[in-house]
This record gives sequence, structure tokens and C-alpha cells, in this order.
Amino acid sequence: MLEGLTGPEDVRALPAGDLPALAEEIRQLLIESVPRTGGHFGPNLGVVELTIALHRVFESPRDAIVWDTGHQAYVHKLLTGRRDGFPTLRSAGGLSGYPSRAESTHDLVENSHASTALSYADGLTRAFALRGEPDRAVVAVVGDGALTGGMCWEALNNIGGAPQRPLVVVLNDNGRSYSPTVGSLAGHLTDLRRRGAPESVFEQLGLAYLGPVDGHDIAAVQAALQQARSLGHAVVVHCVTIKGKGCPAAENDEVDCLHAVSPPAPTSGRSWTAVLGDELAAVARERTDVVALTAAMLHPTGLHRFAAEFPDRVFDVGIAEQHAVTTAAGLAMGGLHPVVCVYATFLNRAFDQVLMDVALHDLPVTFVLDRAGVTGSDGPSHNGMWDLSLLGVVPGMRVAAPRDAPRLRAQLREAIAHPGPAAVRFPKGPVGPDLPAIGRIGAADVLARNGCGGALIVAAGACARSAVAAAAELALCGQDVTVVDPGWLLPVDPALVRAADGYQLVLSVEENAGSGGFGDAVGRALHASGSRVAVRSISLGSQFLPHAGRDDLLCAHDLDVAGIARAARRAAWRGLVSA
Repeated sequence: MLEGLTGPEDVRALPAGDLPALAEEIRQLLIESVPRTGGHFGPNLGVVELTIALHRVFESPRDAIVWDTGHQAYVHKLLTGRRDGFPTLRSAGGLSGYPSRAESTHDLVENSHASTALSYADGLTRAFALRGEPDRAVVAVVGDGALTGGMCWEALNNIGGAPQRPLVVVLNDNGRSYSPTVGSLAGHLTDLRRRGAPESVFEQLGLAYLGPVDGHDIAAVQAALQQARSLGHAVVVHCVTIKGKGCPAAENDEVDCLHAVSPPAPTSGRSWTAVLGDELAAVARERTDVVALTAAMLHPTGLHRFAAEFPDRVFDVGIAEQHAVTTAAGLAMGGLHPVVCVYATFLNRAFDQVLMDVALHDLPVTFVLDRAGVTGSDGPSHNGMWDLSLLGVVPGMRVAAPRDAPRLRAQLREAIAHPGPAAVRFPKGPVGPDLPAIGRIGAADVLARNGCGGALIVAAGACARSAVAAAAELALCGQDVTVVDPGWLLPVDPALVRAADGYQLVLSVEENAGSGGFGDAVGRALHASGSRVAVRSISLGSQFLPHAGRDDLLCAHDLDVAGIARAARRAAWRGLVSA
């Protein structure tokens, strides 16, 4: 049946009696396909019937549908003509794992950072009214814990203040983000599900409320959505769903209902996240003042190890990075040492809090930035390629990038021992073998040396491994090259700057955007010192990166062995470095 659907108009044309079979066909396709491609599994199994009902009632793209977050949109993709491309999900040149404007007119917002849909919906309904199209409905599907984010409540405050517009909030209530939803809101939604609350918080804010509705009953959801549309008033339709519905392994997974799955791959050793989690738990055993925070990502950031031993010293604040950082500031003011563990991309959301709430007061807060650099298949919004640029403008901030597991353990401890703000960033994936030093230049470790005074490759963090391999290739050609790992990237070590002045070329290598990153900081420090050494940088550039494999994206930006060697050879060809 699914293969015959070319768009939502075909879904609307189906007899109601065919819909349960369509739902079953979609669910089986998800169960068979997503584990092969990798992607968000549990969330999409939970929205099959809800999505069918959405496209029965609303006429996308005239009616705007915004997903929050976009990882719930696989079924939407299947119902909007992308069935044939589904086997290419999250692969280079294939379908994105999130809504994509380049793929379809039915995809409006490419959102994978949570809690934004209600603000988009607020703006869209206002725009439609001002353009003389007040009959165009806007639907914001909010689920997987997104309602714990502060932006949702800022938007609800504004929507409730001007509710006379066709704005439908579909609350996909599965009780979870990764883990069960935290905070008092979870309790309120439970009361609503049990019909034990006299009035919903949404009604108190000025919106209408319909529900709760069984989110797996297509007819019931469709009826509720039709009623919501007919109101012409901002309304919340409360749909109760089961994350992982139809797959026992997902439904029964206590950690996250198989929130995300990866394609089969050979075992490649311990991950950076696992090393971090074990070491932070070890630090917590030694220091009772160390506490940890995360934004709905206890297991993905490795904090479950800490939480298992010290449950009263770990705080999961929900999808609320801004709140997490300022709570950490309060904990530090109260005499504790907080460690905030987030994906690097999500620190972007809390930059003002890092700057004004932590750094302005020179508070001892440690930021652990997982997934720094290229993440790959999750697409542009998940690459952690802006944190160095942002943190580089924060007064007093120190930033470390470990190259291997021993350096991660040591730098985490140094960060926690530091009396002010500090960050430790590391990439996605396996940590790899230890990479020993053969000498020192200031605080930097020398990792490879062939000659002295030619090219100095300053490799940030895990880039050091490729830089050392590239140096070995260059040495075979007789090129003078030295590789160092600065360990602490920011601020730039003055001793490294002085030593760099003795080389013909300084080549920085980093997994970060080019503008404002580590290479920029090195260049500025050399210029300020009066050095005239040639400086070049290899980085991720200044564009959003497409979804693709991590290794493919690193190769495309010369951040692999061949690319680093090629950059050094180009410098030799141009006369910047003696062969």
C-alpha cells in the first residue's frame, strides 16, 4: 500500500478501513530498515498512527507542519513521497535523518535542536494572517521531551496571549526524551493522562485543550485533530503514545526505548564517552564537592556511571541547556564544583549563560563537550564545530582537547582543579590507542620530529593521530616536519608561540569551524608576538556540513592523513618550507 502513495493527498483518499494496515506496513518497514541504516528508532515507531492522522486532516504543504524535534519525522517522509529513498537514510547523498527543505516542500524546518517548534508556529501564524491567509493552519508536533525546554514556555506565553488563530499543538506524550521526562511537568502530564487534573496548564495559559487521546488510535486522533482545526483557536491536542510501539525490544528497553540505533559495525574499542564517564565517577569518589549536570542526556554523555554511585549528585534538567549552565553557576557559588556534560553542538544554546553567568563571575565550572567536531550522519545541526569559536571569546575560559584516553583523564582532572571556567572537548567514536609523547615544547607534547625548523604541525586533540601518520609519510620524502599536541588549546601557550617562531611554517589542524577557531587563535598570538612565520590552518571551514560518514567528511576537509600531508607538501611547493 505504501508504495502507491505519492503524497498526503493519497493518504487522505484512502478508506478509513485501510489505515490500520497502512500503519502496520509502515511500522514493519521501520523495524526492518532503520537498524540497517542507523537512525532514530523508538521515537518514530511511536508516531506512526499520529502521523497518518495528521496528513488526513491537514493539507501539507499549504498547512505547515513543524516537528519538534525533527527526528520524529521518518513516517512523515514516507507519507510525502520518499518511500523509495528510505534505504538511503542518513547516508551521503541520501535522505536526511531530519526534515530537509532540499528534499521536499513538506519539510519546513530542519530542526534537530529541541523546543523550537512553538516559536516557529507563533511566527508562521502571524505571517499567514498578515499576508491575508488566515485559514492556513500551523501544526507543531512537540514530543520526546521537547516541552521541557524553556523556549516552549516562552512561545506558549505569547501564543496564549493572542490565541485567536489556527495553531494546533500536537503534544506527543510518550513520557520520555531519552530517559523518562523529568520535572514537575511530567507529573502534570501524568495527572492529565489519568484525568486527575481539573484543568491543564495550557488552558491556564489561554490555549484550548483536547485530550488525552490514544495516539495509536488513528480514528480518535483524526477526530481530535478535526475538532482542533475547526476551533480557529490555539489548541493543544494531547496524544498519549508509546515510544518504540510495536517492537518489544524497544518498548522494553529501560534506558531509552532504543531511541537511536546504529548500523552493524565491527567492534572498535572503548568510546571517548565511556572513558570520560569512568574517570568522572572516579573523581567523584575522591571529591565530594564534584557534582554533574546534563540536559536530558544522562546515558549519551556517560553520566549514568556517576549517577549509579552518587544519584543525589547528578542533575538531569531536561532539554534545558541554558538552565543547566546557570544552575551550575549557582552550584559553584554554593561551594561545589559542577561538571556540565553536553554534546558540543548543544552548548551553542547556552552561550550567554556561559559568558555572563559563569565566566563573568569567574566560577569553577567544568564543561565536558562530547561529540566535538564531525558527528557525520546526524547532519549539519549535530556537528560540534562552533564551540571553540564561541569559547574563544569568553574571558578566562580554558579549553582542552585530549588526543587519547590518558590525556582525557588528565585534562578532565586539570579542568576540575582549575579555579575558573574550563572545557574539555572530544569527538564521537572510539578513542583509539595511546599516542605517547617523545618530547616537550612548552606545555605541548612533541609527537613526531624529522628535522627542526621546517613545518610545525600543531594538531588539536584527536587530530594528532592523523597528523603523526602524515608526518611519517612526509619524513619518507625527506620533508622537515614536527608534530605537537598543545593539549590545552585556549589560551594559546606563550612558550609554543615562541618556539613556533623558529619554524618556517605553522600548520594548525582542528575539528572546528575555521573562523574564530584554534588556528585563528594561534595566528593572532603569533602576530601579536611580532612573528613573521607563515601560518596555515586546516579546519572544517565556514559552511554547514551535509550528512555523511564521519571519515568521509574529515577527508573532504583535508583532516585525514592524506589531507594533512598534502597541505604540508603544498607549503613546500610554494617555498614556505624547505624540503
